[in-house]
Amino acid sequence: MGEAVRDFSMIEDGDKVMVCLSGGKDSYTMLDLLLDVQKRAPVKFKILAVNLDQKQPDFPEHILPEYLETVGVDYKIVEEDTYSIVTRLVPEGKTFCSVCSRLRRGILYTTAVKENCTKIALGHHADDVINTFLLNLFFVGQLKAMPPILHSDDGRNTVIRPLAYCQEKDIAKFAAEKEFPIIPCNLCGSQPNLKRARVKRLIQELEKEIPHVRSSIMTALTNVTGSHLLDNELYDFKNFAPLLKQIPAGHGSVEKELDEVFDHSEPQFASSFTKIG
Repeated sequence: MGEAVRDFSMIEDGDKVMVCLSGGKDSYTMLDLLLDVQKRAPVKFKILAVNLDQKQPDFPEHILPEYLETVGVDYKIVEEDTYSIVTRLVPEGKTFCSVCSRLRRGILYTTAVKENCTKIALGHHADDVINTFLLNLFFVGQLKAMPPILHSDDGRNTVIRPLAYCQEKDIAKFAAEKEFPIIPCNLCGSQPNLKRARVKRLIQELEKEIPHVRSSIMTALTNVTGSHLLDNELYDFKNFAPLLKQIPAGHGSVEKELDEVFDHSEPQFASSFTKIG
């Protein structure tokens, strides 16, 4: 995590980081690691843990506040009934993710502004980056992944993904060791036939033949040769010169579907984190 924070200049001196918590393993791990490095980092930054209570049926409202009290971190619980909106707007048989994530993102962006937060930390990991890349490749026709840092469309917020280099299997092991009080998602997580689930199964199958397929894809995303693609806005083929292509604003449609929240390698991030900024 420290390497990702350093490589993409995610956290700067004086930042107030809003850490988005869903109650899943990824966001718990992100908060735990950020709290740890906060004590030892050469830059000073504040942390505000935020959970969006979307009023899903049977959501255990007491778990996150009780956990955050024991951790001793500043936190805020935002209550908005997006569940009713999503279930009303999305036709039967369609996935909730796109509408749900759009509503959730708007609420969290607004909360970050109200709380004077300079960064919004989401718990997406390397597998999410890979899955988003393949979803865009297969279903959208774009070579685009999930950026480790980006500005929101309205320019008010900066989103960071500190776990961008961390593999889900390592996060799962870490979360199990820490015995986080996991809260399962009974909205999008309970829906069958999601495209991201299909892509995840594809990677698992490929991994049987190519053990390092995940690492290979992540390396490819950091090792782009524009002259060997077919994008005239990325490379000037007439003059054989690279061009500066503007990053599209906000999240792509498939990323919205995969942006399921707030929801690693081993936590040997102490030395690398000292280089950030």
